Order: sequence, then structure tokens, then C-alpha cells
Amino acid sequence: MDTSQLLKGVLDLAVLAVLRDEDGYGYDVLRRLRGGGMEEVGDASVYGTLRRLYRAGLLTSYVVPSDEGPHRKYYGVNDAGRERLVESERAWRAFAEAMDGILAKGAAA
Repeated sequence: MDTSQLLKGVLDLAVLAVLRDEDGYGYDVLRRLRGGGMEEVGDASVYGTLRRLYRAGLLTSYVVPSDEGPHRKYYGVNDAGRERLVESERAWRAFAEAMDGILAKGAAA
């Protein structure tokens, strides 16, 4: 199954979730997502999602100087982002529950 379409639908939720407790820069967010099982998520998708969520007012950002290379832009979830996360998580759980029911009925047939 091609998971790219599934990823597009849940990437906002996943990014907000990995930033919920700890701010992170682009590659760090990508690493956390892949470590959580989303191995197929692409670099450009994550960086684009971070920029889009920031422009939507759901993330804060700040720059941290680095002695080892370019400065890093960190992102964190603000109050609006936390509200979106709660709403999106609720919707995801309802959707997953509905799909579980549909799949279970199909397996029983």
C-alpha cells in the first residue's frame, strides 16, 4: 500500500505531537517522526509542514546559534497549536475507531 497519501493526511497531527513536550529543529523533528515509526516521511514534507504550521499561527520559532555549523531554527507548539492538537487527536481517534470497526466486519464475513 502506498502510504504517502496517508502521511499527507496525518503529518500536521504527527508534527504537533512530537513538538508537544519539547521544541525541536527541522532535522530533529524528522528524526523523531522516523523513530516513532514514520520511516517513509520525507525531509521536504516535514520542513514544509513546519513552515505551514508556523504561518498558520500554531507554532512559535526561534534561532539558536551553533558552533558546529549553521544556526538552527527551533519550533515549539503554542496555545493555538495545542488546541489544534487536541482537536486533531480527537478526530484521528474517532476515524481510527470507525476504520477498525469496518475492517473487523470485513474480516468476520
